[in-house]
Amino acid sequence: MGDVPVQPARPPQDGHWRHRSLLPAATHKESGPTMGPAAPVGHAPRPCRCPGASGSLPTRVHLLSGATLGMWLCLLLLMAVCVPASASSPGIKGRVTRSALEYGRRFGLDLLRSLLQKEHDLNLQGSYQTPFLGRLNYTVPQIHIHELQMNDSTVDFAEDVGVQLTVHRAQIQLSATWRAQLGAWRDSGSLRLHIGDLAVAVLLGLGADEQGQPSMWAAGCDAHGTDLHLEFHRGQSWLYNLLVPLLQRTLRQQLNKKLCVEIQKGIGRLQDSLKNVRVSAQLDPFAAIDLSLLGQPAITKQHGDVDLKGEFFGVHGRWQSPFSAQPVKLPELEEPMLLVAVTEFVANTAAFVYFTAGALRRNITAEMLPRRFPLKLNTESMGNFAPQLQQHFPSRPVELHLWARRQPLLSCHPNALHGALFGSAEAFVVLPNATRVPAFLLNIDANVTGKPTIAGNRLGGTVGLKSLSVVQVMSYVGPLQVEKLENTLKFGLWLFGVPWANKRLRPGIPLPTPHGITLLHPRLSLHKGFMLITTDLHYKP
Repeated sequence: MGDVPVQPARPPQDGHWRHRSLLPAATHKESGPTMGPAAPVGHAPRPCRCPGASGSLPTRVHLLSGATLGMWLCLLLLMAVCVPASASSPGIKGRVTRSALEYGRRFGLDLLRSLLQKEHDLNLQGSYQTPFLGRLNYTVPQIHIHELQMNDSTVDFAEDVGVQLTVHRAQIQLSATWRAQLGAWRDSGSLRLHIGDLAVAVLLGLGADEQGQPSMWAAGCDAHGTDLHLEFHRGQSWLYNLLVPLLQRTLRQQLNKKLCVEIQKGIGRLQDSLKNVRVSAQLDPFAAIDLSLLGQPAITKQHGDVDLKGEFFGVHGRWQSPFSAQPVKLPELEEPMLLVAVTEFVANTAAFVYFTAGALRRNITAEMLPRRFPLKLNTESMGNFAPQLQQHFPSRPVELHLWARRQPLLSCHPNALHGALFGSAEAFVVLPNATRVPAFLLNIDANVTGKPTIAGNRLGGTVGLKSLSVVQVMSYVGPLQVEKLENTLKFGLWLFGVPWANKRLRPGIPLPTPHGITLLHPRLSLHKGFMLITTDLHYKP
């Protein structure tokens, strides 16, 4: 069997493919295969892209769908090999290490079995010049693989291309139908074939298209089986069984080629399913998130990085965000299977979208505050800070209209998350006929801190109030005692508001993980500009 072409993402600049064999030369000898590392493969990178605003928005992200769980878990691990090839930095950056690749090796074997262990239309044809009898022409239209043992295998990153799965000393048993013609004489029947000492190497190319969707292709394949036992049944099988020693060499060469053809067809079907992967998701009526890949694969021997845009955008309009993602440098760790960095860019683009869409508004009534909150929403209580309020509107309820006058800002530091909130609050007196009369307008700014936590597959945290300031903008009921009002609000938030928020934040929210995958011993740390999650993975079907 000759060299198998190993194709980069696009041809080299001179227009000629470089053909390399995935299995070392020793594997091609009749004495049996001896596996080794893949030969280096050239790869010409593609330019990066920045996704536009067009395209429909699904109700949720569909990154793992359309195939078996084992197959998609394999793809999840394999696709985490993209880094940007342009100046754009990711909002979310992930890294898959060699330990994750080794853990995913068995799912790669499941993928290979699913591609091979079924009925295949081969249309395998050949001929042999028999002594005295003339030329024997034969056809094997179909085969069915009954048993496929692949217990000895390795998986490695293939630099600048993708991932290589190598299996050696595998065994395969199959049955097939056959037809034969010797001159004017025709015959047909079945056969059983056992191939031992089978070596298969598959190089899977991984990348992203111009829309940021994951893509894959068969970058190379090599298959060699030396220990072949063939037995014919039905028809004039006794005659063909006499010719088996003469037929085995030709049949072995053709089967080796056909194995790779079937593997490449299966990978092609997976690529077709990847075309339906959606890389943006609508989260609610206001916001969607862009999770498209930023660039083409650039894989090292030790790990592969995946860079996602991680930018929120408006459902009804894609406004130009004032933020840009900053470069993220992940630590060089070998033990955790997966590292994921979520930058402050993600949170700030989310705040920008919700602020621009007018979603950061809330009307507060007396029934919404805790009973023991020190500030009551009525003219009697508010009269302590606006003495003329109770005189003009005795014993009337008060309603607060809150909104963000500027978008919130978040920054990530090694000690905590820091948030700056810029709000306005306008008080209205509710008259008996339900008319709302404006009383006063305040600007209320706050600085908060946060400590995220992770437990299992849930992300939680706690918050704290660092500072609060209140400024009078306008009053229709005379002067306000702003300092007294500010101290009362601080006391109420520290005593009731912050504990109420932490009670709901501590349980956390579930992280989006594929079905059957659990985070094992996850850890969370804060760094300048990003939050880092490191974890091992556990898969249970």
